[in-house]
Order: sequence, then structure tokens, then C-alpha cells
Amino acid sequence: MRIRAVLWDIDDTIFDYTGADRAGMARHLRDEGLADAYASVDQALVRWKELTRVHWLRFEAGGVDFEAQRRDRIRDFLGMPAMGDARADEWFARYVTHYEAAWRLFPDAVPALDRLADGFRHAVLSNSSLRNQHRKLTVLGVRDRFEAVVCAEDLGVAKPRAAAFHAACDALGLPPEQVAYVGDHPDIDARGAADAGLTGIWLDRAGVAGRPELTRITGLGELPALVRGDTRFGAPSSFG
Repeated sequence: MRIRAVLWDIDDTIFDYTGADRAGMARHLRDEGLADAYASVDQALVRWKELTRVHWLRFEAGGVDFEAQRRDRIRDFLGMPAMGDARADEWFARYVTHYEAAWRLFPDAVPALDRLADGFRHAVLSNSSLRNQHRKLTVLGVRDRFEAVVCAEDLGVAKPRAAAFHAACDALGLPPEQVAYVGDHPDIDARGAADAGLTGIWLDRAGVAGRPELTRITGLGELPALVRGDTRFGAPSSFG
């Protein structure tokens, strides 16, 4: 069946989240007097990402809401378990200021969207909040490219669960088999989408490879030909 729509991940797919995260964390640690708390910015980011995974699982399991998991992540990162909610929110707001100053789209994002503007519908499915991602896409100048922005916080269910992908397909009014999903994580994005009945596409910018069962691209420049059914990129002929 022909692909009629593309669902997009945002962070590290069209938006250079890793680059912005590193630049923002470096500035934030300096301004907060925490430059010596970690051996390097990279070490601080490793710890931040570890805590993000731990507390996201709590949110995903329904044990805490989105704001609570973020506040607990901050408390663990700072080693301040008694930090109040307001102080944690203020700390995060200061971090966000530095992080947002470094926001950039990947250079191949807008060209890919332009090439897919005719003939395909577009929406977003993100494991974040609508508030965050709507603002991000607006600041980056691409919010109007997407019919819908569907986010885990608002759904109460996150990728890779099939219900998240199906909710995004419902927002488009299309069956999963007519929708492709592109994202940077092989399991959460590509495998999860495929298991939910969509065409899952792994954006492997780093060239990690090693997952022959997945449809893989190394840049968004390959995406238009893929969803149009050009089998040079390993897509099944049924894409056409």
C-alpha cells in the first residue's frame, strides 16, 4: 500500500538535540558554579542522560507525572534530594535558557521537508510534551509543516508502545500501513513503528549500522526516494 504520510521524531532527527544539549549544559554548569562538579561536560551529560532514562521509565509506567519526573531528575543530578519543587523548576528554567540559545535544525531537515511537501502529509510523534515541542518547532520555523504534533505526556503513553503510534495515525485519519515513521532510535522509533504496523525508518546519522532487519537511512536526503518507493535504499517494492 502506498505511503501517504510521514510521521517524524523531533529530537536528534530534524533537530540537533545532542548539540544543543551539550552547548547548553556547558554554559549552565559555568553559570551555576558547577563547572568543577564533573570532570567534563561530557561526563555531566552522561549522568544527565542516565537520570533521564531512569526517571522517564517512572513516567512511562504511570508512577509520576511529567513535571515530577523532571524535578526528581534534577534533584539526583545535583545530589539535593530535599530541593523543593519551585527551586527545581527555577534551576531547569535557567538551563532551558542556555539550551534554547543553541537550538538548530539539522541542515538536511528543511530540504527533506521541501522535497516531501507535495504528495505526503506530515505530523510529529514525540516522547515529550506538546508544550515543549510546539514551542520548539515554532521557534525553529517549521511548526506549520506538520498537521499534528502528538506527544507522550498528553497521550499518557510513549513510544515504542503501539498505542502511541496508533494515536498519531488516528490524528492523521490514516491506517498505520499508509504511514512511515522516521526517527533516530532503532528500537524506540523504527522497531516500535514497524511492530505497530507502520513503515519504521531508522535515521542512523552516526553510521552505526548492524541492524539488517530495519529500514535504515544515514541522512534525511535519502528519505524522499525511500518513501516514494525507490528500492535503491532497501525499501520494499510495496512502498510504491
